[in-house]
Amino acid sequence: MTQVAEEKVWQALSRVIEPDFKKDLVTLKMIENLVIEGGKVSFTIVLTTPACPLKDEMKKSCNEALSTVPGVTSTEIAFTARTTSGTFAGKAPITGVRNVLAVSSGKGGVGKSTTSVNLAVGLKALGAKVGILDADVYGPNIPMMLGIKSQPKQVENRFIPPSVNGIACMSMAFLVAPGTPLIWRGPMLHGVIQQFVRDVEWGDLDYLIVDMPPGTGDAQLSLAQLVPLSGAVIVTTPQEVSLSDSRRGLAMFQKVNVPILGIIENMSMFICPNCQHETPIFSQGGGEMAAKELQVPFLGRIPIDLAIREGGDLGVPIGIAQPQSPISKAYEVIAGQVASAISILNAGAKPIQIANFG
Repeated sequence: MTQVAEEKVWQALSRVIEPDFKKDLVTLKMIENLVIEGGKVSFTIVLTTPACPLKDEMKKSCNEALSTVPGVTSTEIAFTARTTSGTFAGKAPITGVRNVLAVSSGKGGVGKSTTSVNLAVGLKALGAKVGILDADVYGPNIPMMLGIKSQPKQVENRFIPPSVNGIACMSMAFLVAPGTPLIWRGPMLHGVIQQFVRDVEWGDLDYLIVDMPPGTGDAQLSLAQLVPLSGAVIVTTPQEVSLSDSRRGLAMFQKVNVPILGIIENMSMFICPNCQHETPIFSQGGGEMAAKELQVPFLGRIPIDLAIREGGDLGVPIGIAQPQSPISKAYEVIAGQVASAISILNAGAKPIQIANFG
């Protein structure tokens, strides 16, 4: 059998364009461990995130390119990932954490915490190492929604967060009795957030999701000042009241130079389980229109669904309980888009701009 020319293989792979970075795989140095045995070509594609949603597209493009090389009879393509992280002037990184993602909303009741949990599950399903910091200190619900029953351990003044389904979590819910109201002013909030960020052994994480408290107050500003945020996702519902508050949330992140990765429209519609008729209970299309107005990506719609609510109440998110359901897959698609956006920013691309409200 004639040995395939290595030079021809590299030439073919140099025609394969990485969809996010718009450059070829060879220039980006994403091809490793190239081995040619007769007509068989095998190699590894090194991704910038394990949650890359474009693996199948890249594999197909590589196979098509190599099919034009004389003598190639088969290919074997593996994937690995080295998650990138950004640099943030004046902000110390969190040990072991490569990227920090804020999930925010301008008002309560739009499903921000539910979105945080299901984004974490979606990223985990795509292969990423994920944790959640429950920074909603006035309404810390993440442990309940994840089904975490154990408490964090404390070793030499540092917390080791409990985890479930491979997702670590730290929350004020672990430190106060259930139902205890927190009546704290700004400096106290700043202190506890700093402790959650700096005194927790998060381990090796690709993404730490921060479930922000609703609004644009002290907690948000403390986090933006203390944490090297890779970007923020805004959760809204379609009606104008929610969208108006979301615009204020976007403006707050703009003022502290945190890139906006996109808008998620939650509770976008109710789909009747009997006839599949779609009813836009909270209006329709508002999230997408806001994204266009504010010049940020629209990440997708999540409908109202009983399984999402049940998953949160029972501590088994829909992505765990029904991983193949359309809603679970929708969360995975959004998670992949977010991971790609962070990778692009980490590569030094111009931060995503939003309209100036100030």
